[in-house]
Amino acid sequence: MANQKFIISGGGTGGHIFPAISIANALKKKRPEAQFLFVGAEGRMEMEKVPNAGYEIVGLPVSGFNRSNLLKNFKVLFRLFKSLRMAKKVVKDFAPDVAVGVGGYASGPTLFMAHRLGVPTVLQEQNSYAGVTNKLLAKKAAKICVAYENMDRFFPKENTILTGNPVRQDFLDVAPKAQEAYDFFGFTPEKKTLLIVGGSLGARTINQSVIAGLQKLKEAGIQVLWQTGKFYFEDAKKAYEPYKTSDIVVTDFVKRMDYAYAVADLVISRAGASSISELCLLGKSTILVPSPNVAEDHQTKNAQALASRNAAVMVADKDAKEVLVDEALRLIEDSAKLNDLGNNAKAMAQLDSADRIADEILKLIEK
Repeated sequence: MANQKFIISGGGTGGHIFPAISIANALKKKRPEAQFLFVGAEGRMEMEKVPNAGYEIVGLPVSGFNRSNLLKNFKVLFRLFKSLRMAKKVVKDFAPDVAVGVGGYASGPTLFMAHRLGVPTVLQEQNSYAGVTNKLLAKKAAKICVAYENMDRFFPKENTILTGNPVRQDFLDVAPKAQEAYDFFGFTPEKKTLLIVGGSLGARTINQSVIAGLQKLKEAGIQVLWQTGKFYFEDAKKAYEPYKTSDIVVTDFVKRMDYAYAVADLVISRAGASSISELCLLGKSTILVPSPNVAEDHQTKNAQALASRNAAVMVADKDAKEVLVDEALRLIEDSAKLNDLGNNAKAMAQLDSADRIADEILKLIEK
């Protein structure tokens, strides 16, 4: 049997890139001789992250549509046609056995052309609300791997399979409440710990809410680990100066998220698909503040999927400055509620997602 070949396409955010790399790693474990080619969007973070993970990537000049200024879309259309031509050549030259799309700009042209050239396609939809590109591609896909139940309202039921989102498995290697994790941040297990994360780039509303509540956080007798993201770090540091205490650690980026999760009694987070999958896998009690600035408002729908099952508390972005810190301080003292949220989140987790997706991909070749 000739070496199997896989194209994996998509990206734009860590939430798309990490699952893409996980799927490739899982396939590589099962088929060590296989060849991989990633297809991303020029200038986006996958062009750096994928080579760092040891895979080859080509970039397409594709970009998203400008919904607020339709005239600006002539350039977008031009780039789309150019990307379709390039994707056709890439698929023809590489001749993959299967093409996998994980969402993001590049997956549209790549999977469209793969299907036209007779290559079976697999989609991985990370959110509880399907994006436009995946809805269009799903009609032709051989398999659609999803992270939430009831996704057949967007996709053909017979081809849709619940696999969950691949997450960083190393998070599971650190035991909850491990002493080494407390030591890493200069914390103690005797106090409750609140972890605040706005995503790797940060989240303005979450940071503004924390700044507004610094006095209350300092007086609450809890420990706070606050990841601001690099854009907001200087402002946050300045605001924090008058409240300085060893119980509050402010950083632009948490290098050891496994330790951060291990010590956290409560997490405040955006509601991106990969963050939610990690939080469920770890059974973390969470307040989700969905970002309103994402396509199809999918973060709100992700958060609602958990809140409706008492697996998280949702605070709307517009209300956060007024209520977020108060809600967090009330919740962190309510051990029974924290317990319920964590257990219900864990019940929603999907284990070994990357392996399960890899198995579905390999089944297509065996057919």
